[in-house]
Amino acid sequence: YLVAEGKKKTIKKSSNKIHENTLFGMGNPLLDISAVVDKDFLDKFGLKPNDQILAEDKHKALFEEIVKRSKVEYHAGGSTQNSVKIAQWMIQKPHKVATFFGCIGTDRFGEILKKKAEEAHVDAHYYEQNEEPTGTCAACITGDNRSLVANLAAANCYKKEKHLDLDSNWELVEKAKVYYIAGFFLTVSPESILKVAKHASDNNKIFCMNLSAPFISQFFKEPLMKVMPYVDILFGNETEAATFAKELGFETDDIAEIAKKTQNLPKDNAKRQRVVVFTQGKDDTVATVGERVTMFPVLDIDQNDIVDTNGAGDAFVGGFLSALVQEHALEECIRAGHYSANVIIRRVGCTFPEKPDFH
Repeated sequence: YLVAEGKKKTIKKSSNKIHENTLFGMGNPLLDISAVVDKDFLDKFGLKPNDQILAEDKHKALFEEIVKRSKVEYHAGGSTQNSVKIAQWMIQKPHKVATFFGCIGTDRFGEILKKKAEEAHVDAHYYEQNEEPTGTCAACITGDNRSLVANLAAANCYKKEKHLDLDSNWELVEKAKVYYIAGFFLTVSPESILKVAKHASDNNKIFCMNLSAPFISQFFKEPLMKVMPYVDILFGNETEAATFAKELGFETDDIAEIAKKTQNLPKDNAKRQRVVVFTQGKDDTVATVGERVTMFPVLDIDQNDIVDTNGAGDAFVGGFLSALVQEHALEECIRAGHYSANVIIRRVGCTFPEKPDFH
């Protein structure tokens, strides 16, 4: 009886390990406006087929035009918000394992984002202001490429002292064990990122970040490198890794070498060796495992099954985080990431079926 009782206890304990608010994310909550476009549309607005940029004045008409397309879809987006949502979807229960902070407007799009976060069982605490409308992101799809143009608007208005510093909000930060912030948020509130990153480092918790887009390494290198000593896990794709290496003068375009050099950048909390994970679309994912750099093949997929690659990187991170908060080994985290990315590219936007089929 005692043995059985003891066994029961351990089983119960492991299934109960994840608590609400274990995963904390902070970033730009955007409403994705996605439509299939043609090359002429891209050329008209000077867009590359596969890129992420911030909207400029010349893109104003793009937003007006894309909503008039025949098949336009609206989805809750924003890189970090996508990732924590996918992590929550992979975990299923308990609800609200994931917390999310970001800024929205008091408008219809803001209400949609609130509703969608709730439906995804994410514990979203938005800073709401009425000076700027809720941010949007135009996802211009051509084949299996996606060109993203983000109009941050309200997302750009996040204020550390008006939201993050409030006791009720900071308590949620303290509850977490794993933190994830996409590099995109460096353009908004680097001081908020540093406060969270330092908290993680001082308490030996796990702080994760993403290179997010080439322009972050190019134009926001200073705030990025200020946070880097606190980064335990760094994500990126092959293009972002190459740009980062160039900006830091690594003088190599070998992705494994870039991963190694990135791993060895100065680090504040010596108790955790930095892990670097670079995805490469259909090619192997590259990750630093201790002193080695290892390649992990992605799941096979028929080209015809790829509906849209928008959100694939976010989904990979979400799957990875879902395993990380359950304290799984790195290989398992990558496997979970590959699974969720594989699910997302079969669908429009960063959307998912009711339940994952991952074991």
